[in-house]
Amino acid sequence: MQDDPRHPLYLGDWDRSIPGRDTYFSIDDLDEPHIKRKNAILQKHPEVTRLYGYDANTIWITILAAAVQVGMAYLFGRVLPEYTWTMVFVAYVVGGSLTSLYGVIIHETCHSLAHSNAFVNRLVGLCANIGIVFPIAMSFRRHHLEHHTYQGVIGKDPDLPLDWEVRLVGNHPFLKMFWVFCYPLMYVVRGAVQGKRLTRWELINIAFTICTDALILHFCGLQGFIYLFISLWMGYGFHIGAVHFIQEHYTFNDGQETYSYYGSGNKFFMNIGYHNEHHDFVKIPWSRLPAVRAMAPEFYDTLAYHTSWARVLWMFTTDTVLAPQSRAVRFYRDHIVGRRFFKVPGFINLTNKKCD
Repeated sequence: MQDDPRHPLYLGDWDRSIPGRDTYFSIDDLDEPHIKRKNAILQKHPEVTRLYGYDANTIWITILAAAVQVGMAYLFGRVLPEYTWTMVFVAYVVGGSLTSLYGVIIHETCHSLAHSNAFVNRLVGLCANIGIVFPIAMSFRRHHLEHHTYQGVIGKDPDLPLDWEVRLVGNHPFLKMFWVFCYPLMYVVRGAVQGKRLTRWELINIAFTICTDALILHFCGLQGFIYLFISLWMGYGFHIGAVHFIQEHYTFNDGQETYSYYGSGNKFFMNIGYHNEHHDFVKIPWSRLPAVRAMAPEFYDTLAYHTSWARVLWMFTTDTVLAPQSRAVRFYRDHIVGRRFFKVPGFINLTNKKCD
């Protein structure tokens, strides 16, 4: 079995899609790069497996973050109800940041990185969902694991923009800004378009959120609930903590479809920027992802990466070479064939298995 020509960094030979020049996403004729790079790294640095496990501190961070956000809802709903514009400002700065943090926590629980028990991880995800007022944790889990399994696969990766998003937004700076602002809605729509039946845990999430929303309305009032809703919309939209949605897979360079961020925002947002490292090693919790890069710098330091989320947002909205079409995609058949295209000595043949 011949070597994958992308070895060892697994950069593709495709050119990024340029709005105005190209009409569709960039098309790769091989599988996503992460499983093979993981095996290449393990071949050279088997000590990386010592980083596998979970970080129980995630549970305490979740409890604290949920308590702070509900406390803020009570403050503006019952104590300071007349401070409307102050509430909006705090909802963006504090609430939006905490909502973005909840997204990181839910992401960790998707991969069972908060506790060794899968059920406990589900509970932690529900706890993080309290301050979001919309049942997102369990649906995100399903969609996110599908994204890992089928990264870039047309019709299967729920992280890909839909065709109508690409057509409507185009490359207009204002429309791109509005698209980023509406990103919470876009993510829900992408999941709904797949037409899959709700899972048992998604139904539990809905019932749980109805109950917690009712309690918030009762104890914090309507304005407290509105504070949480604004926090949700801002935190997953035009907010610095949400820029990683653009940073992760939008193609800033030819041949590279996943990007890491190594800026100071990782300190608050639990290293969510280490996205290449995460896709390569989904069994490693957030607190140990920097150690992956430190152990195998020759695999990561030579890849393009970001150091400023603000610059990523500015580039995406103003640069004419970036738009929703700036993604790399592949057909399902190429994804399957590519998985069987390469065998690392000492490892079993790669198959199309979920990465959780």
